[in-house]
Amino acid sequence: MISKVPSCTLQGIEGSMIEVEVDLSEGLPSFDLVGLPDSAVRESKERVRSAIKNSGFSFPIKRITVNLAPAHIRKEGPAFDLPIALGILASSGIIPKKSLHNIVCMGELSLDGKIRPIHGLLSLVHCAYKNQFTQCMIPEANAQEGALIEGITLWAASDLKSVVAHLLQEYSLNKIKNTTAKSISEPDPTIPDFSYIKGQQTVKRALEIAAAGSHNVIMVGPPGSGKTMMARCLPGILPALTFEESMEITKIYSVAGLLPEKQGLISKRPFRAPHHTISPSALVGGGHNPKPGEVSLAHYGVLFLDELPEFKRNVLEMMRQPLEDGKVTIARNHGHYTYPSNFMLVAALNPCPCGFYPDIEKCTCTPMQIHRYLGKISGPLLDRIDLHVEAAAIEYEELTNKRLEESSQTIQKRVQKAVQIQNERFKQDTILFNAQMNPKHIEKYCILGKEESKLLETIFSTLDLSARAYHRILKVARTIADLEESSFIQVHHITEAAQYRNLDRNYNI
Repeated sequence: MISKVPSCTLQGIEGSMIEVEVDLSEGLPSFDLVGLPDSAVRESKERVRSAIKNSGFSFPIKRITVNLAPAHIRKEGPAFDLPIALGILASSGIIPKKSLHNIVCMGELSLDGKIRPIHGLLSLVHCAYKNQFTQCMIPEANAQEGALIEGITLWAASDLKSVVAHLLQEYSLNKIKNTTAKSISEPDPTIPDFSYIKGQQTVKRALEIAAAGSHNVIMVGPPGSGKTMMARCLPGILPALTFEESMEITKIYSVAGLLPEKQGLISKRPFRAPHHTISPSALVGGGHNPKPGEVSLAHYGVLFLDELPEFKRNVLEMMRQPLEDGKVTIARNHGHYTYPSNFMLVAALNPCPCGFYPDIEKCTCTPMQIHRYLGKISGPLLDRIDLHVEAAAIEYEELTNKRLEESSQTIQKRVQKAVQIQNERFKQDTILFNAQMNPKHIEKYCILGKEESKLLETIFSTLDLSARAYHRILKVARTIADLEESSFIQVHHITEAAQYRNLDRNYNI
């Protein structure tokens, strides 16, 4: 007797429909599982056998064949435990086969029949919805996560016995209510405020521009100048997440198994600050069973790399593709995995190994040491960073000044206005921010007058810029104009944008 149970598996951060086929036949007792399963799926045989017995049902002493179709897709994780168990019970005649036709099942079984939570449930439920299924059976611990998807009925199950009772219409499982919100705007009190930062007006201005246009920024300055503190203040001035952005971030964290317990939607822009000893696969994603890396966990948020030259050069170079394309593609023998990585890179570094260059009274580094230290950052990577800004050492008088500094809330209001201008500008395009413009967008939205074109030509030849750096100056100038609510890019916008190419001008890397 054959029974079929719909289920899902993950491919990257998206789900893919899988049909669990179970056949019971006469012959020597055996339990065969086919369909390109990984080790976690193969081990489900023992979990399912014990869960069925310990839930009070008899396990069939027959030849059991389970096929996960289609067979060319690799199946990963323990989410197939529940559909396999239900398929066996349906083939044994304990539950009616027709009760499983339009209900997608997923969940890990413990040996006593309890249903444990699984990773990536949001993507799996969304996949079921897109494939026009009307019901899903999910672990009770994943209820808040699944409730984010509208248009599909979700049943929260805590154990196998209650699922069987529900399918036999002897008992009704909890029906999960949808908790979708359309916008995310609550401020986060844990983020430091810019009003605590004394001085550093140039850096604050650069970070405001970066937040408004989603530009990458690098800060150069001596130890104790506030680079790390200002980077940690940055999320407080970023525009509020839309519901669609929150859903995409939540999918990534769910797949990675990092979604906080009993939390459905992630409502704050991520801020990731990995240590400089991070491995390449941990930064961009990978592994034998690929998982999202830090560049994907920072999607729609901030990736902060402190002490940038201390990172291994090969690790930094791996960020070039994510910075340019906004996604990471990992190839394996059993398939390709694509993870979104549309993040804002914020980096901080000292100007030399000791940190005090160009103060010759304090700096003990030789020119060769300085060149070697800064040379760890390649020209192509530096080209992909829009804003280079110097954080000067803070004087005692400025540190003890009682003047009130501008708050993050005030800056965020200006940023939000600039973002609204960009939303209106790009409503017919597939991009959201000025930093994402390609040459076609730049030609359309960054029209220059005669005086502005002449100035930019002078800057280009004087600084010996690359074509990429030229385009990035235009993007930054467009954001500066948006902050001033100016329809056209003017001379002072280009002048300010060009000032944020300090490393092009002062250092030979």
